[in-house]
Amino acid sequence: MKILIDATAALMGGGQTYLINLLNYTEILEHDIIILSPKKLTLPSIQNIHRIDVDKSLENPFIRAVWMRRYLPDLIKERKVDILFCPGGLITKGIPSNCVKVTMFRNMIPFDLKQRVKYPLGYMRFRNWLLERLLLDSMIEADLVIFISEYASKVIKKRAKKKLRNTVIIPHGLSAEFRIFDKKAIPRPQWLPAEDYLLYVSILDVYKAQIELIQGFALLKKWRQTSEKLLLVGPDEERSYYTKMIKKEIVKHGLQNDVIITGPVPYNELPALYYHAKVNIFASECENCPNILLEALGAGRPTLVSDCEPMPEFGGDSVEYFDPTSPEDFANSIIRFIDDENKMKELAKKAGERSLLFDWEKVGRLTWQSIENIYNSKTINM
Repeated sequence: MKILIDATAALMGGGQTYLINLLNYTEILEHDIIILSPKKLTLPSIQNIHRIDVDKSLENPFIRAVWMRRYLPDLIKERKVDILFCPGGLITKGIPSNCVKVTMFRNMIPFDLKQRVKYPLGYMRFRNWLLERLLLDSMIEADLVIFISEYASKVIKKRAKKKLRNTVIIPHGLSAEFRIFDKKAIPRPQWLPAEDYLLYVSILDVYKAQIELIQGFALLKKWRQTSEKLLLVGPDEERSYYTKMIKKEIVKHGLQNDVIITGPVPYNELPALYYHAKVNIFASECENCPNILLEALGAGRPTLVSDCEPMPEFGGDSVEYFDPTSPEDFANSIIRFIDDENKMKELAKKAGERSLLFDWEKVGRLTWQSIENIYNSKTINM
């Protein structure tokens, strides 16, 4: 059996992390795997994995779509591919009928109109409108759709109106380097503030609620003697209108010395940041499988999380929840536990224990097993 993985869209952290962890468990397969990938993507060196590097121009989604439609069907025929696996979610047209098609659903934003309209008219608004249609078409076309949360499965099944052929739910895992709740003496990065800090790791974007968080932090400082800093860690696009709004909000509340926007931080430093935080925060209003929440749980620190779906599906009773659209609720929620030593210890313990539910080895085995099962089922019926 020969599997072709379309990794041409694995340009950012989440997609790359998923693919690398998945490939680490291909030793259970007795089949060949071909990967279409960007040259800059580092893949594990495993005997049955063969890569085909694609041109940098394919980083442009429109050029990539044209290339896929023109060349991928012929490549599948030429290499005698049995299964096409598209973790990015999109399946191009023209795939041979005897090739099993497997896709994943990872991007919830195109299906959340409330978040889509927060973007100004322009590229992002158009992109999400188009992706909603293309992703849904791909899932209906696929022989198997892999969902990464119960919530996502319910949303798409309602939209697809019983047109999906086969589905499975396999949430993401947590890498060993992030499961550090039982570790001792993890070095504290020297660039961190001397004071305790509240940490929110996430890209600065409209659905991540950083503005409401800053407003809530301003209230926290009014209602409580607060020496802790607020760290916003993640990609910072200086020209982004939302980043500019965040910085204006910081100045508006006089928080220039209290809110720190770090910009992107090396991936290998993130575990220590989670570990040394007084409280980890995840305020997103829209997610599919919240990887950052899983990473925060692994650090075994008290965690305050958005009450929007699917966060409760992953956090369970191990975290505190708040309404990310309400600055008042954020401030009140923090006050309820941050100065209660026993509550802080209880939340820290629960977070670490909860993280044990998310394991990449389990994800890898379930994923490959599901793909093999659908292939065997379709082959029998052909």
